[in-house]
Amino acid sequence: MKFYVIIRGPLGSGKTTLAKMLAKKIHAKYISVDDILDKHKLTQEKEAGYISQKSFIKANEIIIKKTENIIKKRIIILDGNFYWKSQIKDIIERVQQPIYVFTLKASLNLCINRDKKRRKKYGENAVRAVYKKTTTFDLGKVIDVDSSKTACVTRIVTFLSKIANPRTY
Repeated sequence: MKFYVIIRGPLGSGKTTLAKMLAKKIHAKYISVDDILDKHKLTQEKEAGYISQKSFIKANEIIIKKTENIIKKRIIILDGNFYWKSQIKDIIERVQQPIYVFTLKASLNLCINRDKKRRKKYGENAVRAVYKKTTTFDLGKVIDVDSSKTACVTRIVTFLSKIANPRTY
């Protein structure tokens, strides 16, 4: 059984690191929503100070087109803030495969400190703004990222193995 996995959470919560580790562990295709937004210049249109819902819907269209053949052979892992519920609802409605969502939980201080250590820093104001928007709701399985990265990935794999094909992992 092939499916999509969404790893969502605030800036600096470890989404990309965990998503890439998970993709490697389960031999999945990793896709960064941020990379799609940047590559297709979809970050300019704003709504309430954030990248617009319309831009994220366009990113979904690109992602689905990009993955329509890949999903036949591999699991797809999407990594992004997913701070608009409409973006998640849209992608769920568009794809024919199951989608499993994991919301990463991290303290604001952890996110700020992680951002400071990045090569490409977004800055404390951006971290605070995205944190505020992203944490307005939880969706799917909540993963507390205070434990090790390996432990977080193991929790996700364990959850997926119970609901998907246990022999896959």
